[in-house]
Amino acid sequence: MVESLSFSDTFEPNFRPLVAIELAKGTKEETIEWFTKRIVDKKANGGAQLLVKPLVTENGGENIYLVGASHLRLLLGAEAVGLVKECNDNSMRTFTYSSRKTFKDFADDNHNFLTMSECQYIIKHELENLRAKDEKMIPGYPQAKLYPGKSIVRRLLTNGILVQIFPLHDREELKKLRHSWYGRVKVGYQPLDEIRCYFGETIALYFGFLEYFTFALIPMAVIGIPYYVFAWEDYDKYVMFATFNLLWSTVILEVWKRICAIMTYRWGTLLMKRQFEEPRPGFHGVLGINPVTGREEPVYSSIKRQIRIYLVSLPFVCLCLYFSLYVMMIYFDLEQWALDYHEENESNFSSLMLFVPSIIYAVVIEIMNRVYRYAAEFLTSWENHRLESSYQNHLILKVLVFNFLNCFASLFYIAFVLFDMKLLRQSLATLLITSQILNQFAESLLPYWLQKRHKKRMKKHMCSLKTDMDLSLVEQVNLEKEMGTYFGTFDDYLELFLQFGYVSLFSCVYPLAAVFAVLNNITEIYSDALKMCRVYKRPFAEPTANIGVWQLAFETMSVISVVTNCILIGMSPQVNALFPDSKMDLILTVALAEHLLLAIKFIMAFVIPDKPRDIQIKLAKLEFESLEALKQQVRTTDVTTTTV
Repeated sequence: MVESLSFSDTFEPNFRPLVAIELAKGTKEETIEWFTKRIVDKKANGGAQLLVKPLVTENGGENIYLVGASHLRLLLGAEAVGLVKECNDNSMRTFTYSSRKTFKDFADDNHNFLTMSECQYIIKHELENLRAKDEKMIPGYPQAKLYPGKSIVRRLLTNGILVQIFPLHDREELKKLRHSWYGRVKVGYQPLDEIRCYFGETIALYFGFLEYFTFALIPMAVIGIPYYVFAWEDYDKYVMFATFNLLWSTVILEVWKRICAIMTYRWGTLLMKRQFEEPRPGFHGVLGINPVTGREEPVYSSIKRQIRIYLVSLPFVCLCLYFSLYVMMIYFDLEQWALDYHEENESNFSSLMLFVPSIIYAVVIEIMNRVYRYAAEFLTSWENHRLESSYQNHLILKVLVFNFLNCFASLFYIAFVLFDMKLLRQSLATLLITSQILNQFAESLLPYWLQKRHKKRMKKHMCSLKTDMDLSLVEQVNLEKEMGTYFGTFDDYLELFLQFGYVSLFSCVYPLAAVFAVLNNITEIYSDALKMCRVYKRPFAEPTANIGVWQLAFETMSVISVVTNCILIGMSPQVNALFPDSKMDLILTVALAEHLLLAIKFIMAFVIPDKPRDIQIKLAKLEFESLEALKQQVRTTDVTTTTV
């Protein structure tokens, strides 16, 4: 059995706890011994060659193990996962152990060359790549079948033997990050490099995009205020505002690609090669041979998956969309009731009642979005996608379609069926503000309050133990294992996507939308920072080069906004007065303007490069050097073969 970790030798020089593994209570001893042996075994024997020690508490009974690694093992792991680091000549290159001396700040005794998040990512990679050799089952659990090449960690997770694996916080570094990030109210940029070092590139990119989007909204907000105050019913002036909005939405998305490229090049992820994707943990099927890797793994018929998608998932999504429209019609009945009530009474109370239907509908929308999210996750998991990327793409598509219709269908109906611009402004303002308040409460304030209560209870429990021992590590692990799990940036990007829709789709009707979006995002930066540092467990770092499919989602929304704003302008009385005799001329003019704006939009997207010139040159130079090195290697091999 592995050596136990007591309170006093927690921070011994050759062991630094980086990752915690929690096994289910009552896990059989033979299973624990087999699993920990595979973790510490040499790579040549099929192990991960890591360090693991059980966390021994005073009362015992906790199946929690702490995992670390030697400095040499982490450096070799950095090469295996393809980490990119800065060289002494300021270029970015894939790290190799043989050329380690050429990298900036490297020294044999410098254990900070790799950030803690990079070390935890390496350990996660090594644990996930622990594979069965000749075992047929998990020892002690005959029902947990294994086959050569099967990921051991994934089998333990799916069978409930392994509860969770999570990276540990660094209390001192977290304290510094909290102080520089949200510890004091200040006007300035976020410490994105420090966020990246602590949480990884995926989290840092989200906060970078949130910050950038907030600053990009400021011109819209500044221009929108005078339009709201001085030209509320003057649609002629809104033509200029809407045109600026449409060009603005294109420019900010193209400029973001450039900023994103600069950041990810500096962080090294722009150069990282995409790794071969393994089957996701929930994937199941009959045992077969993967034609690419040649390994045994579950195989599932794509025809069966397509049947599940088109005969079950698609009808269910359509049914949910119909239900959303049905709820929308109930909302309009309530609006009519509130209007009739106001006309009969005409009091301050009746004036307030005019806003009640929109507030109720906004709350119902948020509830429906969250309930549908669970249903979409269940359906997408049931479809049995082999790869995590495929699973995420299908989930995002389902959620985006429903959220778009659920949030914006009523606004489209008011604008293009009822032709009620006053009600459109009122509904847009109410939906936007109510959804922002609800999201702030549900995502940050409520979890923070619950976490604070749990922390107080845990501290009381720890104080009841013997006080002559160092409880800092035990307290930390027990606190963190009960914290909520951060499931990624999906919900955060979704919130920004819907906000972008509120701002861009009907900008010529409600210019103040950008103002409320800026105010919300300023508080969002602080509340999201709070939940990352105080509410959730530390997530594993995930290297990424961009915001992925969300870039396409935002670009699609900006295209739709061109169409909606052009139609709204064409519906205005001032524009209609220009074509008193022929409505067809009006329609053709609006269509021509819409096509012209779309053409300008796509030309701008084509003209503005996704990467700055200097980044393009650096990438081309690295590609050239890689090809030259490959040629030299081939020549050397040929010479050696000829000599022999």
